Amino acid sequence: MVTVGIIGAGRIGKVHTESISNYVRNARIKTVADPFMNDTTAAWLKSMGAESVTKDYHDILNDPEIQAVLICSSTNTHSPISLEAIAAGKHVFCEKPIDHDLGKIKKVVEALKGSNIKYQVGFNRRHDHNFAAVKQAIVDGKVGDVHIIKITSRDPEPPSAEYAAVSGGMFLDMTIHDFDMVRFLAGCDAEEIYVQSAVLVDPAIGEAGDVDTAVITLKMENGAIAVIDNSRRAAYGYDQRAEVFGSKGMVATANDTLSTAVLSNAEGVTGEKPLYFFLERYMQSFATEVKGFINAIENDTDTLVGVEDGLKPVLMGIAAKKSVEEHRPVKLSEIEY
Repeated sequence: MVTVGIIGAGRIGKVHTESISNYVRNARIKTVADPFMNDTTAAWLKSMGAESVTKDYHDILNDPEIQAVLICSSTNTHSPISLEAIAAGKHVFCEKPIDHDLGKIKKVVEALKGSNIKYQVGFNRRHDHNFAAVKQAIVDGKVGDVHIIKITSRDPEPPSAEYAAVSGGMFLDMTIHDFDMVRFLAGCDAEEIYVQSAVLVDPAIGEAGDVDTAVITLKMENGAIAVIDNSRRAAYGYDQRAEVFGSKGMVATANDTLSTAVLSNAEGVTGEKPLYFFLERYMQSFATEVKGFINAIENDTDTLVGVEDGLKPVLMGIAAKKSVEEHRPVKLSEIEY
């Protein structure tokens, strides 16, 4: 049994609290910390099995009984709290991204060197049943040498312009998951990125300095070509698909729906829309990734998504932004780290 503390009781902190409570039997939530903790949140957390709550996350870091922390606070706190947790000897599960600042990520990488600390980054889509099945088909050699990877990632509705202005932009907030997925499926890093982008969903996002629609092409180290298409708004729901084409065949995923029922009648043939909200779509993947983190601690194995896996998609996001700004393909080697 691993005793954990959760830092941050916002949306993602509550997701992890609920998933641990319901699905991760070898973890115990001792304390949840949030500076805005109130009676309502505290009552809900305790109903989910949290033994105590606090407004100060240092109560978690200073508790010798707590072996691991989940950092679910705002992005700007991820790397500083990571460093504090590592210094306190805690294993760390950090929500993505570690940081938008490469220098701050480098400090986390350096702090982990020579330690026995387990560090996992919350790229939950690797743990989704659909994408995991695609990866397994590749690993099993069923598609042969990978030639083309296609990722479709479209949100059901755009964020506010205010959020877009402080989130690091679409490439470091939304597409960062797709960059991780391309690396995961290709089994290697990207060499070059080229982006065509536009503001087609909400002009306010453009006024905030961001884009809301993009097609991204990537050259991978193994010779494969990858394509990511992003939109901040798909009218029909949360569109999350992948296809990998290779020398022996092709494997692809469809969207998850509430049911697989298809109605056929005189008016036509219709099925369900994709699930609308990311928590509906990916709830089980959050549980699976934390199970993997806890198992790595108990069995002293590597985490499934380590600190380098947290770094590389940020490098890709920065390269993508540079491609948009300079209207050209950008090699990853151009991004100084």
